[in-house]
Amino acid sequence: MTTKYLFYTGGVVSSVGKGVTAAATGLLLKERGFKVAVQKLDPYINVDPGTMSPYQHGEVYVLDDGAETDLDLGHYERFIDIRLSRSSNFTSGQVYAEIISKERRGDFLGGTIQVIPHITNEIKRRVAGIAKETNADVVIVEVGGTVGDIESQPFLEALRQLRNEVGRENVFFIHVTWLPQIGATGEIKTKPTQHSVAALRSIGISPNMIIARADQRIDKELCDKIALFCDVEKEAVVPMTTSDVLYEVPLLLEKAGVGDYLVQKLGMKATRQPDMKPWEKLVERVRKPKPTVKVALVGKYVELQDAYMSVREALKHAALHNDVEVEIGWVHSADLEKDKGWDIIQQSDAILVPGGFGSRGIEGKVMAARYAREKKVPYLGLCLGMQVMCIDFARGVLNHEDANSSEFDRSTEYPVIDLMTDQRSITDMGGTMRLGLYPCELQEGSKAAEAYGEKRVEERHRHRFEFNNAYKKDFEQGGMVFSGMSPDGKLVEIAEIKDHPFMVASQFHPEFLSRPMKPHPLFSGFIKAAKEKNGKK
Repeated sequence: MTTKYLFYTGGVVSSVGKGVTAAATGLLLKERGFKVAVQKLDPYINVDPGTMSPYQHGEVYVLDDGAETDLDLGHYERFIDIRLSRSSNFTSGQVYAEIISKERRGDFLGGTIQVIPHITNEIKRRVAGIAKETNADVVIVEVGGTVGDIESQPFLEALRQLRNEVGRENVFFIHVTWLPQIGATGEIKTKPTQHSVAALRSIGISPNMIIARADQRIDKELCDKIALFCDVEKEAVVPMTTSDVLYEVPLLLEKAGVGDYLVQKLGMKATRQPDMKPWEKLVERVRKPKPTVKVALVGKYVELQDAYMSVREALKHAALHNDVEVEIGWVHSADLEKDKGWDIIQQSDAILVPGGFGSRGIEGKVMAARYAREKKVPYLGLCLGMQVMCIDFARGVLNHEDANSSEFDRSTEYPVIDLMTDQRSITDMGGTMRLGLYPCELQEGSKAAEAYGEKRVEERHRHRFEFNNAYKKDFEQGGMVFSGMSPDGKLVEIAEIKDHPFMVASQFHPEFLSRPMKPHPLFSGFIKAAKEKNGKK
């Protein structure tokens, strides 16, 4: 079958839900028996989001091959249940860097380098490349940002050219747009959508479908009006009211007939009927009243919850599996240092300390780990969350008051967390960490092994500093169990405290492999422990 391309663009405002919509559509096509590949094109000039502030970009999502990518790739993997690779996300920065590098090598024989054709050709090469690499029936491509942004113009131009090259019958443009409501009159307005479609058409792209987003119910008359003014078939204007359950989006699109419409318009033949019953049951279970467990999430970037997107979703998946509701109390670690936010910690059934970089708020995270250890509160540490647990253990149990990570205190006499030997000479900030999938062997009888039910697992990493093995024996004698190790026994992957209901922390990021239908074992064990503590209360 000829590869088909679905191109997603955004209108009116950013963060309109393109990523979730693209992911949900991918699920509908996968359910019909098609092999789906997904790609996100990010217009910013940064080479990747790895060195960008979480406050600006939200979470950095890491793939098996170590690619640091946009958080939308998390939506793709969770909804479609696929494992993506670095070719699934590229930025303007990568495209320009590639072209400039070729020009410096003399590949263009002294020719003038221009946006058209050089930049657009490189974009087309990468989009076509994922189709070849994955041998997919359908390639879903999401263009970041909003139509009208100067940065995204080369991407849109490249996709316009690609449509002519692969054949118009093999390309389908979906425009996801926002319908604002006027507060004074309660009217939902379509004019901004009309303008965004006009902007898209001015560069030679007419959308084949418009997904109209709003917080309120969208009447059929409004959809018909959009169809008329934007020159789109009536069936191809899909109203999408904001849902209180993220995982209902595929069901809403299926109910609106999006899956069948795409199959018909792209001339494809489904090999099976979609079975959406598991998703219906999932949404039903989410909406069913359940007892609540409270989890204090002690982070450095809690003002922007998208910085912990995968952690939040993994907690929800695990809560659902344990038949409870999770209520997340967002605690800024720097506040704990100023004696604020402790009320949330004290009222919580469990404490989670996620990853992060830099020294700001570190002592607050150490204090949270100490509270969990001393008060026997279930604790889950992720990456930096493991490191602060070890720092607290060294200080509070082994009586090394100076214990720290050399990331935060280079002069510490007791660097329980230190740079890997092969990292010490590296000064370049981008992509110098242990990134991607690495194996981990579990110690029999440990809480980690009990949670996984396996002897060996593979997990995704994103860090530069490691537990310092010079102190391993001291820690073990003090009551810490290194329940997950690299196969060569050199790197600590999971640490847990022996005489504690559940104090488990991993050097890797388990949140990246959690799925709605298959929650991550460490998160499930953590929520189970929180549920038991709540029950005792």
